[in-house]
Amino acid sequence: MRFFFTTGLLMLVFSGVMSKDYNIMDFGALPDGKTFATQAIQEAIDKASDKGGGKVIIPDGTFLSGTIVLKSNVELYLEEGAVLLGSIDIQDYDRIKNDHALIIARDQKDIMISGKGVINGRGQELALAMDSLHHSGNAIDKGYNHRRLRPAGRPNLIKMSNCSNVKITDIKAMNGTNWVIRLDKCDQLVIDRIHIDSDAFWNNDGIDIEDCKNVRITNSYVNAADDGICLKSNDPQSYCDQVYIANNTVRSSASAIKFGTRSNGGFKNIVIEDITIYDTFRSALAFEAVDGGVIENITATNVFAVNTGNAIFIKLGHRNVDGEIGSIRNITIKNLDVHIPFETPDLKYKIRGPQLPFFHNPFPASISGLPGHDVENVTIEDVSISYPGRADRGYAHMDLWRLDDVPENESQYPEFSMFGELPSWGFYVRHVNGLKLKNVRLSVRDVDFRPAYVFDDVKNLTLEGGSITSLSNNDQLILKDTKQVVLENLISDGEKIIEVPGYGTNTEVSGVEVKIKVGKD
Repeated sequence: MRFFFTTGLLMLVFSGVMSKDYNIMDFGALPDGKTFATQAIQEAIDKASDKGGGKVIIPDGTFLSGTIVLKSNVELYLEEGAVLLGSIDIQDYDRIKNDHALIIARDQKDIMISGKGVINGRGQELALAMDSLHHSGNAIDKGYNHRRLRPAGRPNLIKMSNCSNVKITDIKAMNGTNWVIRLDKCDQLVIDRIHIDSDAFWNNDGIDIEDCKNVRITNSYVNAADDGICLKSNDPQSYCDQVYIANNTVRSSASAIKFGTRSNGGFKNIVIEDITIYDTFRSALAFEAVDGGVIENITATNVFAVNTGNAIFIKLGHRNVDGEIGSIRNITIKNLDVHIPFETPDLKYKIRGPQLPFFHNPFPASISGLPGHDVENVTIEDVSISYPGRADRGYAHMDLWRLDDVPENESQYPEFSMFGELPSWGFYVRHVNGLKLKNVRLSVRDVDFRPAYVFDDVKNLTLEGGSITSLSNNDQLILKDTKQVVLENLISDGEKIIEVPGYGTNTEVSGVEVKIKVGKD
């Protein structure tokens, strides 16, 4: 079996090497969900690999297992009705270098996990068993998180490292005790038609892609008690490259599609399209470079998000305070439709996102760089975002004349709430060079006293068409220290904007008159 990419699509070619079947029951596995089948499954995998490849079949039934190691030229196939049931004893999970999971593959090639069966990690039961071992003194967890009351060292459901030509298809993966599917430095990777349901315990990312290249994630459903589909970069000398994410549905108690937080090398040449998002606590799209890495050449189109806490979060930060600052450039977002609720969007989750320790009004989408380090060349086109409104000055308030008081928080963990209360309800944009907003429609369903847009230290800004529905007579667009700004036919509550307030120094502004504001009104 081999994979190759052509014209942006991953194609699969079978060489016929996986022709022989190995049923795990022929190796002594019992389908009772009580008798360990770990050894039988491993013997079947080993024999298939030794013979040059084959299909290891987990038949209808429930098979209890600890760690199994997948090897080159082997397909692990779960028949419909098959359940691979993870042990709830942490001693049954092996660690191979940095890999710790129910299914591990390391330095392998031409491997598959497929079929209509289920992989159930029983994550909550396993995590609570680990918790009890720690508190009873039977197995002290040196990394135990006392603030969040959860054990460290929880295994992934599936972990693959340094593998090539990998395919995961059709399976249902559920109830991880940690990240569900984690792939690190893999090349030529296909994830297709899988179903992830893991609202079992904290930190249950659905799919994590780390420094992988030539990746395709399609036609899948992800319900995760943390980030849904998350790209990470741990190695400063590597990065995620040539990734295609399409036709997926995501529900997340964190962000639906996220780059970061770990962002040492970066993320390049990524296409996201035809995504449905719902009941998601944080952002629909979160692109974060905070550890010195690069984000560049990103396209996201046809994204629909309902009951989602934030639409867009793009952040260049400096969490690696002793290292270099990274960069973000060349991002295009088109055909995005987002509905932001007033209440927390993950109320129906078993494991809900953590609440903030301060009062705030609804947060806007945001794009922010750092002083002297701009986010560059961002296009946002044909986008509609509906906000709840209902902001109240008595609850929280950042005056427009105090825009310099919005903190940079460059070394903090990046989230759309990281700046505290923000002075706008639609978009907050700071330290950006090259931003085009075309046919962007922002609306509130109830009155918000803040403006729709605040642009602070923004150069080469174009707003073309689009509309604002504010349900008020307030100014809806604020400029501060901007340069080379063009506004064309931006409509606010039925009228074309011809005049905007300006703070600081705004130069080369066309299409509107800038009303100079000095200090507190």
